[in-house]
Formats: sequence, C-alpha cells, structure tokens
Amino acid sequence: MRSVVVEPGEPFILQPREFVLAITEEKLELDSDVLGRLEGRSSLGRIGIIVHGTAGLFDPGWSGKATLELSNLGRMPVALYPGMRICSFTFEQLSSPSSMPYRSKPNNKYSGQTQPLASRLDREVGEVD
Repeated sequence: MRSVVVEPGEPFILQPREFVLAITEEKLELDSDVLGRLEGRSSLGRIGIIVHGTAGLFDPGWSGKATLELSNLGRMPVALYPGMRICSFTFEQLSSPSSMPYRSKPNNKYSGQTQPLASRLDREVGEVD
C-alpha cells in the first residue's frame, strides 16, 4: 500500500476497476449506546462509484476517522476531490449500552485511526468471537 495525499482543489482520478482506501475529514466518536452506518451517495453510485464494499457498520464505542473502500465499477475515470460529499452517516440508538464498546475491546484493530489503514486481518489468527 502506498500513501497518496491529494491537495485541496486537486482531483484524485479513480480509474475503472481501481480500488483505493480513503478517509473522511470528520472524526466519528460514538457513545456505547449508538451505532453508525456509512452510506454512499446515489449520484456517485449511478456512475459506478462504490464508497464501501463491506465496512459500512461502526460499532458502539467506535472512534476515529472512517476509512472508505472506494471502487470504480464504471467504464470511465471519475474525478474525486478533497472535501467532496461522497457519503453520509446514519445513527441508531441502542436500547442499552454495549457491554464491550469497540474502543474497549482488547483486540480492536482500527479504533482511533487518523489515516486509511490497510487490512489488519492477520491480527485475527486464532481469534474466536
């Protein structure tokens, strides 16, 4: 994985069939009785841009900047700009606080992230939920 910094006002061109990790400008900090969901924008989806492949759920107690799993399923390159609205969050209030908020889990892999992080799946070896 290599890091690319896109300057304000400059485009990042997402090529067809390309996959990149990006990060939100906003920091998300959830209480232990709130979960979050990340949703892509319909206008981008209609030109083939997928904002998240599978990681659209943020556990209660999650904190950090959200990593976006951007893919271009279309046939044409698409320009994306820093600060561009490409997703939204929705939140759900739980009936009671989580007994183990994400930031308190001893094996959490992404809490507090401030930059896109590559998969940490290798940290799950031998782990049982």
